Amino acid sequence: MKNDKKMVEQITSMDVDFAQWYTDICKKADLIDYSSVKGCMIIRPYGYAIWENIQKILDTRFKELGHENVYMPMFIPESLLNKEKDHVEGFAPEVAWVTHGGSEPLTERLCVRPTSETLFCEHYANIIRSYRDLPKLYNQWCSVIRWEKTSRPFLRHREFLWQEGHTMHATEEEAREETMQMLEIYAKFFEDVLAMPVIRGRKTDKEKFNGAEETYTVECMMHDGKALQSGTSHYFGDGFAKAFDITFAGKDNQLHNPHQTSWGCSTRMIGGIIMTHGDNNGLVLPPRIAPIQVVVIPIAQHKAGVLDAAGDLCDRLKAAGLRCKMDSSDQSPGWKFAQYEMKGVPLRVEIGPKDMEKGQCCIARRDTGEKTFVPLAELESTVKELLDAIHDNMYAMALQNRQENTFDITSVAEAKEIIATKGGFLKSKWCGSLECELAMKEQVGVTSRCMPLQQSRSIGKCPVCGKECGTDIYWAVAY
Repeated sequence: MKNDKKMVEQITSMDVDFAQWYTDICKKADLIDYSSVKGCMIIRPYGYAIWENIQKILDTRFKELGHENVYMPMFIPESLLNKEKDHVEGFAPEVAWVTHGGSEPLTERLCVRPTSETLFCEHYANIIRSYRDLPKLYNQWCSVIRWEKTSRPFLRHREFLWQEGHTMHATEEEAREETMQMLEIYAKFFEDVLAMPVIRGRKTDKEKFNGAEETYTVECMMHDGKALQSGTSHYFGDGFAKAFDITFAGKDNQLHNPHQTSWGCSTRMIGGIIMTHGDNNGLVLPPRIAPIQVVVIPIAQHKAGVLDAAGDLCDRLKAAGLRCKMDSSDQSPGWKFAQYEMKGVPLRVEIGPKDMEKGQCCIARRDTGEKTFVPLAELESTVKELLDAIHDNMYAMALQNRQENTFDITSVAEAKEIIATKGGFLKSKWCGSLECELAMKEQVGVTSRCMPLQQSRSIGKCPVCGKECGTDIYWAVAY
């Protein structure tokens, strides 16, 4: 047990150094490794398995709504990228360029995609002719390149994995409906699958996506009180359609520009899972995306019948549709307990000679550490109930963290004091001016996160200028 304790102690306490705690978990739970390319991470099998589970659930939900997966090229000609002015200006500082093919210089630089709006628009211009061709509901799973100056595992990579939906609609009403529908898909996924409470809201004009008319977001609070923008949905109007000359013949036999949306989320949500649920012993994974939902540990496995009994429990849980693993390695049970605790496995099932005599097993929860003895006949039903209970408890704990660290403010001085001493989310009224938004960043060090969709409809004063106004807004330091 001495070695077990030492292994857990290798994770820096989050109260000592939150950034180092986060990096320690990413490395020691076998989620990532560093590559020889600065800013590019290797996502290891355990980390990628989390992404695969996320991808599988989201992909199913997208397809249930009629979306189809496509794949666009990785390269974008510079002339194509330049067709939408606001869009290209927003991405210019992060673009990586290809200038040579082999030893030959290219006649036109190629951008390695930072996002794919322009590629989708070029394609849509070729295939949309009539109102009968609409809507076009496309999504792609891919990697993108953004030449970030600094990087952190899952949160900021120069190359990262994501999905990006790009849809075209005959009317503004349909496009707006799609924008809000996809925002809710993300919100429900975070809450019902990742156990992460979100604030649904609209970005300010300063913070919206370049080229969008409106950007909507789901914002989550991490353990340290900082915000993580976790998924966004954008209404583009017909701006891109006009820039790329996308038209269709309507039922009135007149030419119209379609209305467009875009929406996406990325592997940064794995970082969000770590910073929302993790503790000083390692990962705490939401059961619905955990690569291993249950680990079976045989106790005194050298004794007759123990390995067979443990194997039978594992087989039963797999047959019940659960992701289960048995560890029959020669490591001590204590080492195994610490190892799977660090990897965030939601449930641990133990069985040894005494348990076999009593017709029971011991089940330990990762979220609370609570242990219960369960009759073997009730194994499957109890495990399923406990996995749901773990999800609900993780969500409740994350919601409590957000509620306890969200503060109403009415002045810049009050905001400064709270951010300096407590951190967390600040909620206030906002007059709508860019000057006041910039002042909050310059004087307090926070950015606007969103104007929540659920507005209080009360009147108050902007904390910067003191003007009476009615718009609720959240501010925070963000990742």
